Amino acid sequence: MAQLSGQPVVILPEGTQRYVGKDAQRLNILAARIIAETVRTTLGPKGMDKMLVDSLGDVVITNDGATILDKIDLQHPAAKMMVEVAKTQDKEAGDGTTTAVVIAGELLRKAEELLDQNIHPSVIVKGYTLAAEKAQEILDKMAVKVDPEDEETLLKIAMTSITGKNAESHRELLARLAVEAVRQVAEKTEEGYEVDIDNIKIEKKPGESVEESELIRGVVIDKEVVHPRMPKRVENAKIALINEALEVKKTETDSKINITSPDQLQAFLEQEERMLREMVDKIKEVGANVVFVQKGIDDLAQHYLAKYGIMAVRRVKKSDMEKLAKATGAKIVTNVKDLTSEDLGEAELVEQRKVAGENMIFVEGCRNPKAVTILIRGGTEHVVDEVERALEDAVKVTKDVMEDGAILPAGGAPEIELAIKLDEYAKAVGGKEALAVEAFAEALRIIPRTLAENAGLDPIDTMVRVVAAHKERGPSVGVDVFEGEPADMLERGVIAPLRVVKQAIKSASEAAIMILRIDDVIAAKASKSEGKQGGEMPGGMGGMGGMNMGM
Repeated sequence: MAQLSGQPVVILPEGTQRYVGKDAQRLNILAARIIAETVRTTLGPKGMDKMLVDSLGDVVITNDGATILDKIDLQHPAAKMMVEVAKTQDKEAGDGTTTAVVIAGELLRKAEELLDQNIHPSVIVKGYTLAAEKAQEILDKMAVKVDPEDEETLLKIAMTSITGKNAESHRELLARLAVEAVRQVAEKTEEGYEVDIDNIKIEKKPGESVEESELIRGVVIDKEVVHPRMPKRVENAKIALINEALEVKKTETDSKINITSPDQLQAFLEQEERMLREMVDKIKEVGANVVFVQKGIDDLAQHYLAKYGIMAVRRVKKSDMEKLAKATGAKIVTNVKDLTSEDLGEAELVEQRKVAGENMIFVEGCRNPKAVTILIRGGTEHVVDEVERALEDAVKVTKDVMEDGAILPAGGAPEIELAIKLDEYAKAVGGKEALAVEAFAEALRIIPRTLAENAGLDPIDTMVRVVAAHKERGPSVGVDVFEGEPADMLERGVIAPLRVVKQAIKSASEAAIMILRIDDVIAAKASKSEGKQGGEMPGGMGGMGGMNMGM
């Protein structure tokens, strides 16, 4: 509101809350730091778990950073920006979500200390930008090149990713499944390897133990055979994939057929039957003995297919049809009339099996499948879900190493190296920006310190010993949380993909910079329904004033 000749001028509607300058920065930094603190205790092999209960009472138990932040109902805008950090990290690198969020929170904490010394946000932003760019260069120099086909390295990467999760007790089995799946679907190109992880299907069924999880070199579909008289097992399968319905097509426009005699009705029905029979005859003629149809199959068509001993499955998802095509070598046909023997795919076995009380179709024994399925088993729904999350991370990090062929030691080693090198770089930068570069370097030490804290070690004592050993023995020395001692992470096989660490620094610094640049927050008043539902904040800030995270 402003005054003009004694008359108030209303600019913003009543109930709008505005925070300017340091107030806006402090609130945003506080919100982001609360998110970082929430996930910080989950970091590393000895990290703790979170139990998340949604509004319907559904429970998720996990220590996966991306899952935790995805499930929390957040209201504060700066907190939501931290969730975006985790989502970007998960999408780009597949792992390191907690690391990225913890670093972002610590960068903001260090920035707040600089703001208290009256250093302008623009100076801090410039220093952070320089430090983030330099960090990428240092990581590239520090990276260790590996052969993308080296199975031992891939297994170590996958196991490091699974360590610390609830599924850790089965990490060797899960790492092997992940590595075999990725290697199977990898496509070799002139530049190296390309891996489309959409070609790795993960099916989960509670029951049995995690040990029963297996890799199927083919596709598993959560469907059943359409007719009881059809075969449930077909060996040396010739597979047809059809994405139209095996039904009589309806006319495009509304039409009316006048039938005036029983003969006409009979002729009409016979014509319908003939059309369906021609479709089935065509499938039999080309030599198919298994048919997957994306749409429906008419009852009469089912009868004829069963009569010819052809196994048929209907209403198969488009994504599953594409995976079947990649696994079996079949071509997806739109019109049955166009089907030829060349369009058929092959598999050693197509079988309907009962898994956890439900029928599923297994297509396995494909010659060189470029789509595979991992079938996850586990004692309860929660176990199966957590195994799935661990397996997804393992698959993604294996893909990173196969595509990039570069790794880094884990266990806080890259962050310690960056902190040491950036401290030296700060001297070259000079001016007030050097303070921001030093703050950036100091913020990165949060990762090894947190690893030590979460393992029940003395963080100060551990950091002093690890940094001294790092300077003396080389850049691959990090925190061994099991022994409580500095150790060479490459020798211990504790490694991470270069892409994960680079992306974590990149995402964290960009988010911190974005939040630091905000000096004015104008928040509209929350609607009554929102206010009651989420607990209305002072000034209708929808979560600003009271820091309500909706947890």
